[in-house]
Amino acid sequence: MRRLHYSYVTEKTYIGWIKRYILFHNKRHPSELGNDAVQDFLTDLAVNRNVAPATQNQALNALVFLYREFLGRSLDELNGIQWARKKEHIPVVLTRREIALILKELPQTQRLVASLLYGSGLRLAECLRLRIKDIDFERGQIAIWDSKSPKDRLVMLPKPLYEPLQKQLALAQKYYSIDRASHAPGVALPHAIERKYPSAAVSWKWFWLFPSHRLSRDPRTGVFRRHHLYESIMQDSLARVLQATKIEKQANCHTFRHSFATHLLENGTDIRTIQTLLGHRNLKTTMIYTHVMKQGPTGTRSPLDAVWNAACEEGPSAAFNCRATAHSNPIEPSTTVTLAKPAARNNAPKADNIPTHDTHQSRGPQIIRKLRAWYSSFLTKAHNKEHF
Repeated sequence: MRRLHYSYVTEKTYIGWIKRYILFHNKRHPSELGNDAVQDFLTDLAVNRNVAPATQNQALNALVFLYREFLGRSLDELNGIQWARKKEHIPVVLTRREIALILKELPQTQRLVASLLYGSGLRLAECLRLRIKDIDFERGQIAIWDSKSPKDRLVMLPKPLYEPLQKQLALAQKYYSIDRASHAPGVALPHAIERKYPSAAVSWKWFWLFPSHRLSRDPRTGVFRRHHLYESIMQDSLARVLQATKIEKQANCHTFRHSFATHLLENGTDIRTIQTLLGHRNLKTTMIYTHVMKQGPTGTRSPLDAVWNAACEEGPSAAFNCRATAHSNPIEPSTTVTLAKPAARNNAPKADNIPTHDTHQSRGPQIIRKLRAWYSSFLTKAHNKEHF
């Protein structure tokens, strides 16, 4: 996988699926298993594990890599797989007020990261992997290299972030000076750059924009060096802020990217421009944001809006209460319950004493008693006619 320049996250993911595949078949070697075993494993994920279609495809890609690259075999037609049911999920989008509230509550470094996610439409991994050389203040742009899509791209650099980024550069400079004074190994470099340019790892332009506060072990080489800020730090901070601000949305760091695209669409930005900024290979991926913009379902007025004000003379805020006193008896919540004693039959009010105007008490029992009295009188008269 490293020969094919797969990322470290892909390495861990593929190895994890291969282990689960071997354990599913009672630790049998994959060379002893064929297409039927692959079909059974993938079908079990969809039927018994209820995984998403993307998860099932991820497992399939890991097994295809195992048989093709490691065992030298190709998986033939896999027609017996029960595929997971595909669902079109609408992305969660935060409002501008909610984003401002979140940015206000986040710590300084995490606030800058979230501002870049929303202001430039970056993925969390793309933002944390930024180098010093990727920030261009004069042109007002950020260069994104080795992103999820195979193409590199340029995105805008929001002007309100110029000053916070200068402060972050000063903080990164302190960590860089500490590493150079202690002769710590340089930062990790992509592909063969470290071999072509041996001094690039210890140069300032290749240093992380968001360096970690301590050295850590490189999982591939075993070298202790400074890594960029961990994703979990940003994720945990955002989760705490969402809970503190009582924003009841299933939001995460990627929600800022969804909000970036949706708000650009609402401002009239061309869909092709947004596709380029997000780095989508297919326009269909970008078109999903047209379903959540205000000009979509929330931009169409409900027919209830036209009649709601006329439903009550006092206005829409009193629409639920304007007729309640005449036709219902709303029960207010109470911490104690009092059981009323049943009234004696002799003390029941007569028909002449029943008030003619509506009250807060229900008239149902009184009407029922009057009907019963009338029906009893009717039966008595009918019986007397038959007797005579």
